[in-house]
Amino acid sequence: MEKPFVVCHMLVSLDGKIDGAFFQAPQTAPALKAYGELRGHYGCAATLYGTATMLGGYADGRVSAAETDGGAPDPGDWVNADGRAMGNFIVSLDPCGELAFPGPVLEKKGRVAAHVVQALTRRAAPGYLAYLRRRGVSYVFAGDESFDCALLLEKLRTLFGIERLMVAGGGITNGSFLAEGLLDELSLVVAPVADGGRAASVFETAPFHAAYPPQAFSLLEARALDGGALWLRYRAQKEA
Repeated sequence: MEKPFVVCHMLVSLDGKIDGAFFQAPQTAPALKAYGELRGHYGCAATLYGTATMLGGYADGRVSAAETDGGAPDPGDWVNADGRAMGNFIVSLDPCGELAFPGPVLEKKGRVAAHVVQALTRRAAPGYLAYLRRRGVSYVFAGDESFDCALLLEKLRTLFGIERLMVAGGGITNGSFLAEGLLDELSLVVAPVADGGRAASVFETAPFHAAYPPQAFSLLEARALDGGALWLRYRAQKEA
């Protein structure tokens, strides 16, 4: 299988949480700053997020029924050629096809403008596909009822030329790639704050995945950062 290099890059609390009150603690600020700066270390052309993360700060909410009340296009993948030519992407896991977008490009402060690629399953309605085309948002299918992450990676490589991909949450999204043995590297920026809440951890098991065996990693680097933060880099140990 031809696939991109895949790194999971996350900001975490001391107890492994990736969300929660610790984000607002002043002691987290240096780690948060470093997390953003270290993204550039990997030179990834694409960042991948799950549905909840997209709703938390990237998508324009959920699409309305009126907006998906259109004709049905061909059922295959669709690539916006102009978007592909940008060379920078945000890949959104949206199995049922529910996220709304103002257009084909997302711009975040401090980040390079990126073309949106929707990763869908066959559960997405035909009217939603028509909506995405009207918005100029590319989409690919990667599974019938649940995601086949290996198939998705293959399509991102062949259709968009993506050679390096960053997986950045949430926990179920990270866990899906872990379960399929698709992570090459794990990058954790650890804030010197313990949360103790019930927020998701770095890796969570999706309801559609059976329990998977523990995944071992080899330490590549441990670097002390400003404010008591720590950057941990691990390489995934692959089965021979």
